[in-house]
Amino acid sequence: MIKPPVLVIGSSNTDLVIKAARIPKPGETILGGEFARAAGGKGANQAVAAARAGGAVTFIARVGRDSNGEAALTGFVADGINVKHVVHDPTRPSGVALIFVGKNGENSIAVASGANDKLSPADVRQAKAAFRRVRVVLLQLETPLKTVEASIALAAAVGVRVVLNPAPARPLPAQLLKCIYLITPNQSEAELITGVAVTSETTAAQAADKLLARGVQNVIITMGARGAFMAGKNLRQLMPGFKVTAVDATGAGDVFSGALVVALAEGRSLPEAARFASAAAAISVTRFGAQPSAPTRQEIEAVLATGKVPPALKARRPK
Repeated sequence: MIKPPVLVIGSSNTDLVIKAARIPKPGETILGGEFARAAGGKGANQAVAAARAGGAVTFIARVGRDSNGEAALTGFVADGINVKHVVHDPTRPSGVALIFVGKNGENSIAVASGANDKLSPADVRQAKAAFRRVRVVLLQLETPLKTVEASIALAAAVGVRVVLNPAPARPLPAQLLKCIYLITPNQSEAELITGVAVTSETTAAQAADKLLARGVQNVIITMGARGAFMAGKNLRQLMPGFKVTAVDATGAGDVFSGALVVALAEGRSLPEAARFASAAAAISVTRFGAQPSAPTRQEIEAVLATGKVPPALKARRPK
């Protein structure tokens, strides 16, 4: 099988994770948690997820000249990711995320962006040749908006489809939205961008229609256990999620996005790609960590074949 080429542009962090009975309230200290360190950052998570899902991934990012940055690069290479365009920042440290995970799988995250804040339009333009070799470009919003805009402009210039995962959510320029093939917000992100509180299939359709009216070609709103609502020119469909017992939702949206672009690059329809991505995300929430939870192509296909996430997949923890 020839791996479909995809380009991921975004952040790279080191995740410091504490799993506790619940997420602490402001001013509260909780004892007895379990600690783990794992590779993270939305861009890096999505690049790793795409590579494990079967994509030939090139990653554009910035890391610091520190142990966290070197560890991240080692991990990317181990997953077969092209790191030619990962820049070493001479002054900023690599990004770090502090993550609390409750026993029900919910999480709370704070991020020190570090070198991610310095990923620039110039960095992206230095890698412009990479845009000509891929079928899909995947972006998020943990790097400067001007860099996201420059990336979209380069993709548009060579006719490559852009998928934007608008996280963390922020208001987006109208001109940017008009250049997006597919946007993939979760419920809270969709509400921030459109003003519509997404609580049902009906309200998801309303939020999606607002995005389509602003020029986006296609929309997928991820709705956790309810599934994913898809909308496009001739498409309105809620795809049910897979039934699983979640242990850690950290990175599930990133796994969804990474697997999604691989399926799109293979030429699958949007519903087919969303089903593939949903299977990948379902596996990921049964594991701890962001990148450690991303499944392999074989694991995704096994879930698609049976419609179930095997119990054997539920015990993996980050090393």
